[in-house]
Amino acid sequence: MHTIHWQKSTYSGDSSNCVYVAATPTGTVHLRESDEPETILTTAPAALKSLIRTLKAASDPQ
Repeated sequence: MHTIHWQKSTYSGDSSNCVYVAATPTGTVHLRESDEPETILTTAPAALKSLIRTLKAASDPQ
C-alpha cells in the first residue's frame, strides 16, 4: 500500500482553512480540507482541470 503525500494548495496561504491535494500512483487526485481531513474527495486529473478552468472563468471580471 502506498502512502499518500498531501501538499497544501498554494492558494490556501497561511490561513487555517486549507485545501490539500495528493496524487496517487494510479493517477487519481485526492482533495481534502483542513477542517475535515477525514473527508476525502477523489477525482481524475482531467475532471479537476475542467473544474478549475470553469471556476477561474466564472471569477474573471471581464
